[in-house]
Amino acid sequence: MAWGSSYYLPAVIAPRVAADTGWPLGWVVGGLSLGLLVAGLISPRVGSSIERRGGRHVLAFSAVALGLGQIGLAAAPNLAAYIVAWLVIGFGMGAGLYDAAFATLGRLYGHGARSAITTLTLFGGFASTVCWPISAFLMIEVGWRGACLSYAAVQLLIALPLYLFVLPGATEAQAVKPARTDPAAPVGKNNLKFGTMAVLATTLTLAAVISSTLSVHLLSILQGGGMALAAAVGLGALVGPFQVSARTIEMIVARYHHPIWTKFASVTFAAIGVSILWAGLPIIPVALGFYGAGIGLESIARGTLPLALFGPSGYAKLMGRLAMPSLIAQAAAPSVGALLLERTGANGLLGVLSGLALVNVALACGLAWLVAASKSAGRASLAAQ
Repeated sequence: MAWGSSYYLPAVIAPRVAADTGWPLGWVVGGLSLGLLVAGLISPRVGSSIERRGGRHVLAFSAVALGLGQIGLAAAPNLAAYIVAWLVIGFGMGAGLYDAAFATLGRLYGHGARSAITTLTLFGGFASTVCWPISAFLMIEVGWRGACLSYAAVQLLIALPLYLFVLPGATEAQAVKPARTDPAAPVGKNNLKFGTMAVLATTLTLAAVISSTLSVHLLSILQGGGMALAAAVGLGALVGPFQVSARTIEMIVARYHHPIWTKFASVTFAAIGVSILWAGLPIIPVALGFYGAGIGLESIARGTLPLALFGPSGYAKLMGRLAMPSLIAQAAAPSVGALLLERTGANGLLGVLSGLALVNVALACGLAWLVAASKSAGRASLAAQ
């Protein structure tokens, strides 16, 4: 419901908002981008707070921010008030979507959080499937302002009490003991860790750019190829089921492999899907199937790979740091994509995205090499001791 009442909301209500108010559609949709920018800027602070005190109060704050922001949207008398409401929602997104939830689970369960993270993404994959029809129904029954008030009620009357009374507090959580620091750790090993973190942050950010761009412009791209709107919508709906199917398979087989292979599969599938679209091959359902599976696995890798690489100590803080560039990139990507779409057409935009996807495959290969090198360095260190 947090995803459905924030990130996925403008896709349904934005045209009606623009039609009813006369506000420019670009600014109506742009409210989400500004909210994502706020979410990115506060992410490091969110991660640090969860690391110190657990996620209960951070997630409770997210429900309050989302609820108040929705009330602000419903009551907005002008565009400026509407934008301010989205800035408030941005605080809720930064404190309550995947990165904050993953950090909370890592704080609670340590190395055992992988299955919980996978399960969470499985249910999160239904956000648009559930909330888009709900939003459309509410708009018909009570208007877009009433729909926003309904989502505010969900956050304040359902989500907030659940966070406060179901999630363990900091004293009840399994506080992860800080890892013992070794002042004599070899410089090469420290450099290897820094390199691994830099490559991980880059590949997560590129994946976010690709998914956020296509989430906004996929229908326009398909229509640019001569497809009717109804057909484009029908094909676009294939992404969700493949996304959830890939997560279901991952949940079943996760115990048998390191999360680096989940990451490698995610970027490879996404690259195949985008490249097929760019090549113009008449197998669009196959392309969207690969792409959907790729972004479905990416959400799991985003939470489980940092935990596997760096351990549970400091995991919440790390997730906050990794989220910042990804969310800022997500805020900017749709606007940059719109500019490319206008100037180069659908094929030009797909060419850029295909190139980024292939770069991401190379980064994942490099990350796999760094993981192997880190394991070798660890074995050598143990042998020396």
